[in-house]
Amino acid sequence: MQYKATSPEDYILQVPKERQNTLKRLRKTIVDNIPKGFEEGIQYGMIGYYVPHSVYPDGYHCNPETPLPFMSFASQKNSVNLYHSGIYTKKELYDWFVNEYPKHCSRKLDMGKSCIRFKKLDEIPFDLIAELTRKMTCDEWISIYESALKKK
Repeated sequence: MQYKATSPEDYILQVPKERQNTLKRLRKTIVDNIPKGFEEGIQYGMIGYYVPHSVYPDGYHCNPETPLPFMSFASQKNSVNLYHSGIYTKKELYDWFVNEYPKHCSRKLDMGKSCIRFKKLDEIPFDLIAELTRKMTCDEWISIYESALKKK
């Protein structure tokens, strides 16, 4: 679902009431664990965490006026989705997450390239998300991103 939010707080207020506490907890988990250098805001209609222009002036290659995206989450019709660019671009991080997930959740992992879907809100593995959030620094993300650009 698309929300016309202007801030993370505004986004959470627009989602259905029964999801608001879950999104508040997810947001707090990320904010409390994300490495220095990333900023939080609304990006692509979701709560996003990105590398600001003050750290990476080039911005996102698809639209240089946009800060370099890194991580985000959204309330969709049937799930809460967490997007993490590091999982998509760093195989070791992907493998770590896939191996750790069953230790934190009894449900089968529902995952795309960078998207992790949580259909049962009471089974979101917040501790695992906290650990995932800490696993990649801003500088490492910029380095991986720039390496990927050079390959194109």
